[in-house]
Amino acid sequence: MNVPRFYRPELDVLRFFAFLFVFFVHRLDLAPIDGKEYYWAYHLSLLGNYGVPLFFFLSAFLITELLCREQDSFGQINIKSFYIRRILRIWPLYFAFFYLIVALTSFTTIFSSPIPGGTQMAFTFFSGNWFINFHEWQSYCINPLWSVSVEEQLYIILPLIVFYSGKRGLKIFSFLALIISYLTILYYALHPTSGFSGQWTNSFVQFQFFAAGILCSVCLGGKHPEWPIATRMILFLIGIACWLMASIFCEINADAPHLATVTQSVSGWLLILLGVMLMFFSLLGVPTKYLPSPFIYLGKISFGMYIFHITIYWIIFHIFKDELGMLSEKLGIVDWKNELGFVGAFLTTVTLATLSYHFFERPFLKWKNRFTLVPSREL
Repeated sequence: MNVPRFYRPELDVLRFFAFLFVFFVHRLDLAPIDGKEYYWAYHLSLLGNYGVPLFFFLSAFLITELLCREQDSFGQINIKSFYIRRILRIWPLYFAFFYLIVALTSFTTIFSSPIPGGTQMAFTFFSGNWFINFHEWQSYCINPLWSVSVEEQLYIILPLIVFYSGKRGLKIFSFLALIISYLTILYYALHPTSGFSGQWTNSFVQFQFFAAGILCSVCLGGKHPEWPIATRMILFLIGIACWLMASIFCEINADAPHLATVTQSVSGWLLILLGVMLMFFSLLGVPTKYLPSPFIYLGKISFGMYIFHITIYWIIFHIFKDELGMLSEKLGIVDWKNELGFVGAFLTTVTLATLSYHFFERPFLKWKNRFTLVPSREL
């Protein structure tokens, strides 16, 4: 059966933007920005935390779209094929990177102390986010992998919902996920903490973005808005404004101590969700002629960039911090040392992700195509 290809390049551009948000905020870990001297640069960088919810929304929307198209075309979905596709897309790079870091931390101290067995077990079985939730952050380079755990938890249940209950089941699941998410947020608001807050890595909290992505896919039914570019730009900027309000006024800042009131917490998370949806709709349906091809490509390799970027930051700003300082002196830009490292980290991350995609990930993706029933992006 010849099933039409489903691919929206504008969502690859949005995926690249999501990575950029995350990339900016993680720079603050090792090359902080003075929030008093550079107020807006600091707070705009903090918005990078919300790049992860944007990733979650996009993943849920695209996976739901493909599953529903498969069900409409074939009468039912092939659960086995779905799991094989997800395994071939996620597992090779995830486990290769994770166990490389495990090995490096076992034999050298430059990547922090050895990763304990309990941490290894949690991240191996995609429960790393819950391990962090109860034990705080782990070895620096593996911390971003918590979000992969959350996504894998969705991938376990989503095809089962579609198979047994179809679009109606997807709607019921999504509304229940939203209710549970905000009940969990209320719990955290009523139990403030001056230390690490596990709210950020809690699957119940983050599942609201999956729920929104699923509902958008089901309700749109393959349609997309046809708005002028000016309108889309305004929507994107309003989305940024929503995020700024969530960060500055509602104090929803990832794992920061949670001292916000109930009103701040609920309003803040709703603003994050609204910002995600505004950014999504600002790009959904944009004609290809308006999309920069480099951005489309960078969105395609964004999984590798996300996996590698924080380790590249560590290498440049921690391991080679003295060399970075000497290079900035030779170039006469000592005051811009951190910016030089930032640019170097971005270029290195893109290069490494490109090599990974073409020489490591792509063979698995070609194999994945054998189990693909609804074609999507070409390799």
